[in-house]
Amino acid sequence: MPGSVTVQVLVKQQDDRLQVLVRTPLEAMQEMQFPVDYRGILDLEELRASVLLAEAANRWITPNLDLYAGRDQLPPTTVQAVRLSIPSDRSFADFDRALAHIRGPPLPATTQLVWRQALLDVHLETWLGAHGASERPRFSIDPRFGRLGLQVLTVIRYESSDGDARALQLAAEPGRVRLDPNWAQASIHFIAMGFEHILSGLDHLLFLVCLVTPLRRLRQLVLVVTSFTVAHSITLIASAAGLAPRALWFPTLVEVLIALSIVYMAFENILGVGQDRRWTAAFGFGLVHGFGFSFALSESLQFAGSHLVTSLLAFNVGVELGQLLVLLLLIPLLDLVFRRLPNERLGTILISALIVHTAWHWTGDRGSDLLQYRPLAPLLDTVPQGVLPWVLVIAAAAVPTGQSLRRRRSPSPAVESRSARESGNDSA
Repeated sequence: MPGSVTVQVLVKQQDDRLQVLVRTPLEAMQEMQFPVDYRGILDLEELRASVLLAEAANRWITPNLDLYAGRDQLPPTTVQAVRLSIPSDRSFADFDRALAHIRGPPLPATTQLVWRQALLDVHLETWLGAHGASERPRFSIDPRFGRLGLQVLTVIRYESSDGDARALQLAAEPGRVRLDPNWAQASIHFIAMGFEHILSGLDHLLFLVCLVTPLRRLRQLVLVVTSFTVAHSITLIASAAGLAPRALWFPTLVEVLIALSIVYMAFENILGVGQDRRWTAAFGFGLVHGFGFSFALSESLQFAGSHLVTSLLAFNVGVELGQLLVLLLLIPLLDLVFRRLPNERLGTILISALIVHTAWHWTGDRGSDLLQYRPLAPLLDTVPQGVLPWVLVIAAAAVPTGQSLRRRRSPSPAVESRSARESGNDSA
């Protein structure tokens, strides 16, 4: 079994037929004995006289490729033509070129081609039936090529009847994938994706817990959650539009900042400061978390079809639904925990201390990964190993600590008013 296999699939509707072109490495056709000499060179003349290539296609390709039009599964594909290609052939960059290549003359018998380097090109076809009369049928594909290698990447290029082209890259066996989804299908898919992402993202959940733990009033909760939502929506859409930095180190930097945002909010909770302006911190850190959401979304936007904006908004809706579910479960749970403790302040400190312990380790691990990128390393190479996480945590704690000290040093308005009255009485 080959270690890494790339399967190329081209799909296009022609009249009442759906044409499918598939290219796979010949060595992925396991348990097939091809005629070779002692050097591993294929005997093309003998191979052409046999039906081994068609047999390989019928054994490994057609049974593992299902096509759908709407909700209906199309009839199994049939092999129309097969041929071998050399590794340098580039005909699969375009459907028409690839079809002409497969239907064209085979390789000359004198070609010296090592069988492990050969490519198998197959032309498949299926009948659309009543769907062929549809103005724009919605096709889906279910490629199950995972057994062709240890790691399999399926690259699909679909050309619709009106000339639109769309490319997909699918790892292993992804299940049924819509080649041209409508807006409703794309919306449902991305709402589910956003909902799942927020529930599976532990760092986002811990930040949300730190954000709302000391807040007990509905007005405060609404203001803070709205600020966080608006902020991460801005950077999520901006990143999808290509406005985010494209440097390789940027995603790792964002992961470090997300960990630091948790540390910062936890220290604010422990010190008991910043609750009156918590919506501003939620907005600022929401911008960072939005980039984190965009990285999770970047590889999935290929499933949006022509509905990019709709899919982005749907993903955001899914994230908000996930956050709402977390809050509906979290607020009653916090009330239950605080009722069992001597006071609410102690509960806030204990929860925040547990969270900051986890976020501290994330900061160190992600900071170490960030140092692996050489464009940033010269600035930080002079820092001794193990010191950087402490510097980041101390910096995160410095702001709330300073605010707490300033509040303690500056008298409250009531104290100032009482002092002024006492001064007036002394003068009198």
